[in-house]
Amino acid sequence: MTIDRRSLLKTAAAASTAGALPWRSAKAQAANTIKLGLIIDMSGTYRDITGPTSIAATRLAMQEFAGRGINVELVYGDHQNKPDVGVALARQWLDRDGVDALIDVGTSSVALAVNEVCREKNKVHLNSSAASTDLTGARCSPNTVHWTYDTWMLANSTGGAMVRAGGDSWFFITADYAFGHTLEQQTGGFVRAAGGRVLGSVRTPFPGTTDFSSFLVQAQASRAKVIGLANAGADTINCIKQAAEFGITRRGTKLASLLMFISDVHALSLQAAQGLVLTETYYWDLNDRTRRFAEKVRAITPTNLPGMGHAGCYSAALHYLKAASDMGVAAAKASGAAAVARMKAMPTDDDCFGPGSIRADGRKLHPAYLFEVKKPEESRGAWDYYKLLQTTAADQAFRPLAEGGCTLA
Repeated sequence: MTIDRRSLLKTAAAASTAGALPWRSAKAQAANTIKLGLIIDMSGTYRDITGPTSIAATRLAMQEFAGRGINVELVYGDHQNKPDVGVALARQWLDRDGVDALIDVGTSSVALAVNEVCREKNKVHLNSSAASTDLTGARCSPNTVHWTYDTWMLANSTGGAMVRAGGDSWFFITADYAFGHTLEQQTGGFVRAAGGRVLGSVRTPFPGTTDFSSFLVQAQASRAKVIGLANAGADTINCIKQAAEFGITRRGTKLASLLMFISDVHALSLQAAQGLVLTETYYWDLNDRTRRFAEKVRAITPTNLPGMGHAGCYSAALHYLKAASDMGVAAAKASGAAAVARMKAMPTDDDCFGPGSIRADGRKLHPAYLFEVKKPEESRGAWDYYKLLQTTAADQAFRPLAEGGCTLA
């Protein structure tokens, strides 16, 4: 099936809380049909890091799996960054609409709530865009794989690098929900372990905060060398823009963007973002395979190149479909826990992350990359934004299995 930008945007614009993108009519073949559901942000803070590009990436996985004897359908819905909305979507899809696997589920508060629904219904939860390590820790589930990144990895890579570079005193501006709290806590732990100090923090209402000026003033007054941004998406962009307006970085204070995506850099421009240090697990220009995937996505969504969250949707969906094919569609549909167990037993490999594996606690393992945003004169053109500073191997990038407290380990 040919997928073009016009048809994708038309369907995305038509969706409010839910929409259907049929891969093919499968009414007569329901027993051999896998149905995927994307719970994403289509209208808020995280639209660019999930949204239409997550739809495009997931559909590419479906397209690559075509011809293997399995029918695949896709529905998507906007959780509006509200747990109750996400749970309502999940229950409707799992109870009434025959969805077998939920994918993406950005925003940790939504993801943790949906996680319990998938466990209750014995369906699959493939999380790409939430960051809370509770998904593979205290609230791990035999039905869940946490695919792309998490707060421990971000704190270890970006936070650790900033301390080693001399940023030994920190103040956090933190999104006031599970993701922000965990990211602040874990980054603060790495700072203290390295001999640094945390001078304070401030919590910002989520969602809905657009004016961060008073929070930045508090951070500046602490005289911390580093202001840690424990937020993401539009919140991070607004913090960086407003910090520049106040001249904070010109006075020597560093900004640590603890979760940042290439779409954020694009929105800021290299002039504003140059020199920022960040961690991602996928970058379009890493190698021939990552570039190949990016070009496929860009053909559908030319204004938004894929970031790691989108790559995770593609990779997770593709591996799940491989597992369903391997064990048989009927068995995969009958038990989400059994499908996840088969996914863990099979090595992973795709254009976004290369070879990898899934641990007993549901943590997908692959390398993490520390990048510095290029200066404008260093860039060769649009989306050429990152310089690779260091690579953390897959077996070192994420929290050790024994430290997570997952009962599955």
